[in-house]
Amino acid sequence: MLFEHNVEHMIWKRLCQVEKRAWRRALLAVEWRKMRRYEAAACARAGLTIAVSEADRALLMACAPGADIRAVPTGVDTAYFHPNGAAEAPATLVFTGSMDWYPNEDAILYFLESILPEIRREVPGASLAVVGRDPTERLRAAGAAAGVRVTGTVADVRPYVSEAAVYVVPLRVGGGTRLKIFEALAMGKAVVSTRVGAEGLPISSERHFLQADSPSAFAQAVIGLLKDADRRRALGLAGRRLVEERYSWSQVTREFESHCQELISRHAR
Repeated sequence: MLFEHNVEHMIWKRLCQVEKRAWRRALLAVEWRKMRRYEAAACARAGLTIAVSEADRALLMACAPGADIRAVPTGVDTAYFHPNGAAEAPATLVFTGSMDWYPNEDAILYFLESILPEIRREVPGASLAVVGRDPTERLRAAGAAAGVRVTGTVADVRPYVSEAAVYVVPLRVGGGTRLKIFEALAMGKAVVSTRVGAEGLPISSERHFLQADSPSAFAQAVIGLLKDADRRRALGLAGRRLVEERYSWSQVTREFESHCQELISRHAR
């Protein structure tokens, strides 16, 4: 069995698409095509490949049309991640994720340069906490220059998410699905994300979160939520309800287990 928690070649392809330097774009173009060939071969060899979304399954099937590829959705521990009744800090934003993962660093550098200044023009007191392990010196310096808190490793991300008014996911590069969004929704938080950030998740923009892809649209979505507590609450409640009803770990693991049992039975014949 092969578990594809990302479609790896898409990460490299998106790195190529956002790279500004021509020589690096050329190298990345070679690399993502090499990765696509390798990934297709790995799926073809596996008795069963598990993707984390139907979108990822479709991408993998396009590479390896004869492979047995199933989708099992991302799940979240709804008992651990839940609204705790803590009061929001006014105009507070949060992002969580491993900061030694390049797509996360790219997202925050992009946010600091292209989105946060517009937010602060309308909401001068807006603050951001970047919560996650091993931030680079480059990211720490950019955060300090922007007056943003970069925490590094923390024992528990939940207090930072609890106090935030809006959870932001400004990803431009990535693959798979973002468990961080389900964790934020499970805690009843209003989320603003790019299309890439929410890719593959069974959530609807305007109902469970707000999708925005240009810097200005992202900034205005955040500003609108910071100024509208009722809208934040409605999105948070809808998101919590969705993950409780359909994407708790107990439900997702049952589906994963059934695929494993089917594979075992197939090889036992």
